[in-house]
Amino acid sequence: MEKIVLVDELDNEIGVEEKIKVHQLGLLHRAFSVFIFNDKNEMLLQQRAFNKYHSGGLWTNACCSHPHKNETVINAAKRRLQEELGFITELTTAFHFIYKTTFENGLIEHEYDYVLIGYYNQKITPNITEVANYKFISLQEVEKELQQNPAHFTEWFKIAYPKVKSFS
Repeated sequence: MEKIVLVDELDNEIGVEEKIKVHQLGLLHRAFSVFIFNDKNEMLLQQRAFNKYHSGGLWTNACCSHPHKNETVINAAKRRLQEELGFITELTTAFHFIYKTTFENGLIEHEYDYVLIGYYNQKITPNITEVANYKFISLQEVEKELQQNPAHFTEWFKIAYPKVKSFS
Protein backbone atom coordinates (compact mmCIF):
# COMPACT_ATOMS: atom_id res chain seq x y z
CA MET A 1 0.00 0.00 0.00
CA GLU A 2 1.54 3.31 -1.07
CA LYS A 3 1.78 5.91 1.67
CA ILE A 4 2.10 9.64 1.04
CA VAL A 5 3.26 12.54 3.18
CA LEU A 6 0.68 14.65 5.01
CA VAL A 7 1.58 18.31 5.54
CA ASP A 8 0.19 21.47 7.09
CA GLU A 9 -0.36 24.69 5.10
CA LEU A 10 3.34 25.61 5.54
CA ASP A 11 4.49 22.23 4.15
CA ASN A 12 5.58 20.92 7.55
CA GLU A 13 5.31 17.14 7.60
CA ILE A 14 2.63 15.95 10.03
CA GLY A 15 2.47 12.26 9.17
CA VAL A 16 1.97 9.66 6.44
CA GLU A 17 -1.16 7.87 5.33
CA GLU A 18 -2.31 5.42 2.67
CA LYS A 19 -2.77 7.17 -0.67
CA ILE A 20 -6.36 6.08 -1.21
CA LYS A 21 -7.40 7.10 2.32
CA VAL A 22 -5.78 10.53 1.84
CA HIS A 23 -7.87 11.05 -1.30
CA GLN A 24 -11.05 9.71 0.28
CA LEU A 25 -10.73 12.11 3.24
CA GLY A 26 -9.25 15.08 1.33
CA LEU A 27 -6.20 15.38 3.60
CA LEU A 28 -3.58 17.98 2.66
CA HIS A 29 -0.52 16.20 1.27
CA ARG A 30 2.74 16.96 -0.55
CA ALA A 31 2.74 16.60 -4.31
CA PHE A 32 4.53 17.83 -7.41
CA SER A 33 3.71 18.72 -11.00
CA VAL A 34 6.49 18.59 -13.61
CA PHE A 35 6.36 20.82 -16.69
CA ILE A 36 8.79 20.01 -19.51
CA PHE A 37 9.71 22.23 -22.46
CA ASN A 38 11.77 21.51 -25.56
CA ASP A 39 14.14 23.79 -27.51
CA LYS A 40 11.20 25.11 -29.56
CA ASN A 41 9.59 26.34 -26.31
CA GLU A 42 6.85 23.73 -26.75
CA MET A 43 5.28 22.18 -23.66
CA LEU A 44 5.10 18.42 -23.16
CA LEU A 45 1.55 17.34 -22.36
CA GLN A 46 0.53 13.84 -21.38
CA GLN A 47 -2.89 12.31 -21.57
CA ARG A 48 -3.40 10.34 -18.37
CA ALA A 49 -4.15 6.65 -18.79
CA PHE A 50 -7.89 6.05 -18.86
CA ASN A 51 -7.73 3.65 -15.90
CA LYS A 52 -6.28 6.21 -13.43
CA TYR A 53 -8.15 6.48 -10.13
CA HIS A 54 -9.13 10.04 -11.04
CA SER A 55 -8.79 12.33 -14.08
CA GLY A 56 -8.28 9.36 -16.41
CA GLY A 57 -8.01 10.37 -20.08
CA LEU A 58 -7.47 14.05 -19.29
CA TRP A 59 -4.53 16.06 -20.62
CA THR A 60 -2.06 17.49 -18.17
CA ASN A 61 1.58 18.46 -17.66
CA ALA A 62 4.44 15.97 -18.17
CA CYS A 63 3.90 14.14 -14.88
CA CYS A 64 2.54 14.53 -11.36
CA SER A 65 2.79 12.46 -8.23
CA HIS A 66 3.72 12.39 -4.56
CA PRO A 67 7.14 12.06 -2.92
CA HIS A 68 7.63 9.16 -0.52
CA LYS A 69 8.59 9.79 3.10
CA ASN A 70 12.24 10.96 3.28
CA GLU A 71 12.35 11.51 -0.51
CA THR A 72 12.99 15.01 -1.84
CA VAL A 73 10.49 16.52 -4.24
CA ILE A 74 13.16 16.75 -6.98
CA ASN A 75 14.21 13.10 -6.58
CA ALA A 76 10.57 11.98 -6.56
CA ALA A 77 9.87 13.98 -9.72
CA LYS A 78 12.87 12.45 -11.50
CA ARG A 79 11.74 8.98 -10.40
CA ARG A 80 8.24 9.55 -11.78
CA LEU A 81 9.51 11.05 -15.06
CA GLN A 82 11.49 7.85 -15.57
CA GLU A 83 8.57 5.61 -14.57
CA GLU A 84 5.95 7.43 -16.68
CA LEU A 85 7.86 8.80 -19.70
CA GLY A 86 11.16 6.92 -19.76
CA PHE A 87 13.56 9.82 -19.24
CA ILE A 88 15.22 11.95 -16.57
CA THR A 89 16.28 15.58 -16.86
CA GLU A 90 17.36 18.35 -14.51
CA LEU A 91 14.47 20.09 -12.76
CA THR A 92 14.08 23.44 -11.03
CA THR A 93 11.40 24.38 -8.52
CA ALA A 94 9.40 27.31 -9.91
CA PHE A 95 6.70 27.81 -7.25
CA HIS A 96 4.14 25.96 -5.14
CA PHE A 97 0.43 26.32 -4.47
CA ILE A 98 -2.32 24.65 -2.48
CA TYR A 99 -5.53 23.51 -4.10
CA LYS A 100 -8.51 21.33 -3.29
CA THR A 101 -10.95 19.76 -5.73
CA THR A 102 -13.50 16.94 -5.62
CA PHE A 103 -13.85 14.44 -8.46
CA GLU A 104 -16.94 12.72 -9.87
CA ASN A 105 -15.99 9.48 -8.11
CA GLY A 106 -16.01 11.24 -4.71
CA LEU A 107 -12.23 11.35 -4.28
CA ILE A 108 -10.72 14.64 -3.10
CA GLU A 109 -7.38 16.07 -4.19
CA HIS A 110 -6.00 18.49 -1.57
CA GLU A 111 -2.37 19.17 -2.40
CA TYR A 112 0.58 21.30 -1.47
CA ASP A 113 1.83 21.12 -5.04
CA TYR A 114 5.42 21.95 -6.04
CA VAL A 115 5.71 23.01 -9.67
CA LEU A 116 8.98 21.92 -11.30
CA ILE A 117 10.29 22.92 -14.71
CA GLY A 118 12.74 21.10 -16.94
CA TYR A 119 13.88 20.87 -20.56
CA TYR A 120 14.15 17.79 -22.75
CA ASN A 121 14.58 17.14 -26.48
CA GLN A 122 15.25 13.43 -26.85
CA LYS A 123 13.26 10.22 -27.13
CA ILE A 124 10.22 9.70 -24.93
CA THR A 125 9.15 6.16 -24.07
CA PRO A 126 5.79 6.35 -22.29
CA ASN A 127 4.63 3.68 -19.87
CA ILE A 128 1.22 2.72 -21.27
CA THR A 129 -0.14 1.86 -17.82
CA GLU A 130 0.41 5.52 -16.85
CA VAL A 131 0.19 7.49 -20.11
CA ALA A 132 -2.40 7.14 -22.90
CA ASN A 133 -0.72 9.67 -25.20
CA TYR A 134 1.69 12.61 -25.22
CA LYS A 135 2.62 15.57 -27.39
CA PHE A 136 4.77 18.68 -27.48
CA ILE A 137 2.68 21.73 -28.42
CA SER A 138 3.20 25.48 -28.52
CA LEU A 139 1.95 27.66 -25.69
CA GLN A 140 -0.45 29.28 -28.17
CA GLU A 141 -1.95 25.84 -28.86
CA VAL A 142 -2.19 25.11 -25.13
CA GLU A 143 -4.05 28.43 -24.65
CA LYS A 144 -6.41 27.64 -27.51
CA GLU A 145 -7.12 24.13 -26.21
CA LEU A 146 -7.72 25.42 -22.67
CA GLN A 147 -10.19 28.02 -23.94
CA GLN A 148 -12.04 25.68 -26.30
CA ASN A 149 -11.98 22.47 -24.23
CA PRO A 150 -11.25 23.17 -20.54
CA ALA A 151 -12.92 19.90 -19.51
CA HIS A 152 -10.19 17.99 -21.38
CA PHE A 153 -7.56 19.12 -18.82
CA THR A 154 -6.83 18.24 -15.20
CA GLU A 155 -7.80 20.72 -12.51
CA TRP A 156 -4.21 21.24 -11.28
CA PHE A 157 -3.01 21.94 -14.82
CA LYS A 158 -5.61 24.70 -15.23
CA ILE A 159 -4.42 26.30 -11.97
CA ALA A 160 -0.66 25.99 -12.57
CA TYR A 161 -0.46 26.73 -16.31
CA PRO A 162 -1.01 30.55 -16.14
CA LYS A 163 1.96 30.86 -13.76
CA VAL A 164 4.14 28.31 -15.60
CA LYS A 165 3.95 30.09 -18.96
CA SER A 166 5.85 33.05 -17.50
CA PHE A 167 8.79 30.69 -16.74
CA SER A 168 9.11 29.21 -20.24
